[in-house]
Amino acid sequence: MAAILPTKGNLMSARRSRALAVTGYELMDRKRNILIREMMGLMESAKWVQTQIDAVFADAYAALQKANVRMGLCDRIAEGVEIDNTLELQYRSVMGVEIPHMVGTAPPPRPEYGFVHTTSALDECYVKFHRVKELVRELAEVETSIYRLAEAIKKTQKRANALQNIVIPGFDATIRTITEALEEKEREEFVRLKVIKRTQG
Repeated sequence: MAAILPTKGNLMSARRSRALAVTGYELMDRKRNILIREMMGLMESAKWVQTQIDAVFADAYAALQKANVRMGLCDRIAEGVEIDNTLELQYRSVMGVEIPHMVGTAPPPRPEYGFVHTTSALDECYVKFHRVKELVRELAEVETSIYRLAEAIKKTQKRANALQNIVIPGFDATIRTITEALEEKEREEFVRLKVIKRTQG
């Protein structure tokens, strides 16, 4: 850091800058706490969705095996199912962090295959994989949100640490140096004035 001239103007400027840095640190600290709270809430949701998805996936694959056993391989029928383009993504802001939000829900399951050469096992499989798709949508939303919040918390923590451990102590040192230099100047001026008074008197 370049040497700063010990003037009253520079002292006032350093004090103002320090006050701004302290305010910045307090804001960063508050932001970090809000982001952590938001992330903790989402982690509970993620845990719940993860336990649901494990059970639903196991159920869906068991239903698929049953359908494959009854009808032979179902992959040709699966090719006829249309791609779902109903996913609509919006964002909400939490302390400047853009968090994804899925709008609405997936359309209700509507089999897109004929019933002549299929069995109820395929219908059951179709319904269960529809539930898997809903849970995967939820999990993707929650996990992406958690990832973005974690990144924002890391950045905020870095900035708060820099303010607390580098910037504010730097201003403290500058203020101390300027204050000491000004006090020394005042003492010298006082002594000089005394000497002048004595020589004139």
